[in-house]
Amino acid sequence: MDLKKYEDKNSIGVDVLKEIGSIGTGNAATALSTVLGRKIEMSIPEVEVIGFNQALKKLGGPEQVVAAVLVQVSGEVNGVMLFMQDLQFINIVLESLLNKTISDYDEIDQLEISALTEVGNILISSYMNALSTLAGITMDLSVPSVSINMLGGIMNVPFVMYGYQMDKLMTIRGRFRCDGEEVFSRLLLLPDMESLDYMMKKLGVNVE
Repeated sequence: MDLKKYEDKNSIGVDVLKEIGSIGTGNAATALSTVLGRKIEMSIPEVEVIGFNQALKKLGGPEQVVAAVLVQVSGEVNGVMLFMQDLQFINIVLESLLNKTISDYDEIDQLEISALTEVGNILISSYMNALSTLAGITMDLSVPSVSINMLGGIMNVPFVMYGYQMDKLMTIRGRFRCDGEEVFSRLLLLPDMESLDYMMKKLGVNVE
């Protein structure tokens, strides 16, 4: 039986995705620690099926401004990967890589954009490489792009892309801790329905 909507996922499928998510986010945290030279940890990821408005609320509200690195996933799996970070996390990156901090998003220039893009790309690639290896799935990642906007605008991108076939989103979310302090930055994987179905089958999950 093919999955028709996200709610068709069973508890076994969620556990499998959570386990893969733990390995993927662990790899991402290790890669980030190496790049920044700081202790970076990620929580056990949460796998949820939630509505668009509920997702916004859990991420901090539609008006919260963040910088987001977005990568489109194609190949055997199609979807969007987002790495979202607020000013606190951005300053951790900039201080570590460029020895500077900023007080407002308006101060972000091309050099800072490049640093944020590179960090986001490393995180997303580490996560997706782990998923690809564990699930035996071939995926291609687009060139990353950075958007600085309110959460509502950023989250609207994947919803518009796949909203025609669903009214909810499946999110795999990991929370970061830097030097023992939790900072807002979220790694989200948003596959389309066919891709979720395919991943489940490749992982040996019976969705009937």
